[in-house]
Amino acid sequence: MHVVIMGCGRVGSTLAHILEDNGHSVAIIDRDPQAFRRLRPGFQGRRVTGIGFDRDVLIEAGIQSAAAFVAVSSGDNSNIISARVAREMFGVDNVVARIYDPRRAEVYQRLGIPTVATVRWTADQILRRLMPDGAEPLWRDPTGTVVLAEVSFHPGWVGVRVKDVEAATGARVAFLNRIGEAIVPKPGTLLQDGDVLHVVAAEREMEHISKVLSGPPSEEE
Repeated sequence: MHVVIMGCGRVGSTLAHILEDNGHSVAIIDRDPQAFRRLRPGFQGRRVTGIGFDRDVLIEAGIQSAAAFVAVSSGDNSNIISARVAREMFGVDNVVARIYDPRRAEVYQRLGIPTVATVRWTADQILRRLMPDGAEPLWRDPTGTVVLAEVSFHPGWVGVRVKDVEAATGARVAFLNRIGEAIVPKPGTLLQDGDVLHVVAAEREMEHISKVLSGPPSEEE
């Protein structure tokens, strides 16, 4: 497929190389021609100098035949404007915009533009490494309502069925990592020693879930 990328910074250039290595055609847009120096010498894609929400610039980049558009410049406003132009003017369905301000990310998500709120995502990743035994999210929806989190559990939960874990915590067990392999458990799957538990739940419930799993199951469970 053909992908148009706006922004030839570290993220844009890295993404361009990965896409090209996977057999896709790529055009990358940046207002600063010096930015294209980040591309490797053998890069075969188009380099287009200009503003990413300019109609003629997008056409030069091949937006009319693009299957996807990615906006990863350093400016939130430029990213969201170009993403909306790609979707609304040129009918590109697969559009993603990087947004630094998580409050804006929520608004744009409601407008139907998938966003990556990099500040919040980076903070979550750092917290997971600082506090590996906690329940910091691996993923959070743009509204902050639902999270996917890795949660530690007390050894007393070993041998307990997944459906009983869900009943006790109110969370949905998304998957287990068992001996380095991710598995989607069935309701009757038993937790084993060494399993890494990943759950999906409302963020407001994560403290309760962590508390329940930090101790052995109660007699009711």
